[in-house]
Amino acid sequence: MAKSIMIVDDSATMRKIIMRTVRVAGLDIGETHEAGNGKEALEKLKASGADIMLCDINMPEMTGPELVKKVRELPSCAQTKIVMVSTETAKDIVDDVLTSGANDYISKPFTPEKFKEKLAPLMN
Repeated sequence: MAKSIMIVDDSATMRKIIMRTVRVAGLDIGETHEAGNGKEALEKLKASGADIMLCDINMPEMTGPELVKKVRELPSCAQTKIVMVSTETAKDIVDDVLTSGANDYISKPFTPEKFKEKLAPLMN
């Protein structure tokens, strides 16, 4: 069954690159949503939810880690899988987002194979 996905990144170009990479990875993606920051993403998630959220860490308005914590407080998003996609690779930052409720982490630059490896197990 196709999964709905939300891509949250303050760069419109990066959102498009991520979407293209997910599609090239051959994953069964249905409905897609985009948000330019955490606040916008939170409002969209409250309205329609998403099966999987791909989220940057460094964004204006509300950072990725702040968004993860807020999403985990929403009963409607209890089953939403969250994968951070960021250039941040410091172990303490990665550990913090995983402890906050993210399911996994993909570092930039990424490949379609990396998306398939990380997302395929979350699509069941």
